[in-house]
Amino acid sequence: MNRVPKNQSGFTLLEVLVATLIMGIAVAGLIAGLSQSVKNVSRLADYDRAVMLARTKMNDLLLDPDLPFEGNLQGEFDREQAGSIASGWRASMSPFEVPPNAGPGTMILEQVALEVWWSPPTGTRRTMQLAGYRSVRIPIPATP
Repeated sequence: MNRVPKNQSGFTLLEVLVATLIMGIAVAGLIAGLSQSVKNVSRLADYDRAVMLARTKMNDLLLDPDLPFEGNLQGEFDREQAGSIASGWRASMSPFEVPPNAGPGTMILEQVALEVWWSPPTGTRRTMQLAGYRSVRIPIPATP
């Protein structure tokens, strides 16, 4: 009979099973982490798109000479611009600081508060708020 020498190296079946179990647990953890990363990338892409739309809309509002002195405006973004995500905006304009005894034609600082909203396909509605300031003249009242 041939006997196997005791110093021969190799793995037992128990050692192989334990190693396989440890590798399975590690791979399952990596797959779960990868899945969460993909969800985060999608969420951050939506947020980045909303930031870009908010900046563009705020610049448009601050440079618009026909913007009302006080009041609210709202609208929706074009689906192509917004990456086929339902999104829109709401802006309110109000005097920020008015000097004492300021009359019509006086230059003052006006606050433009902008709220941008978007609704991801698989989530709840999200919002972002911005504020900007511009110099405007107090309007002269229209005479009848």
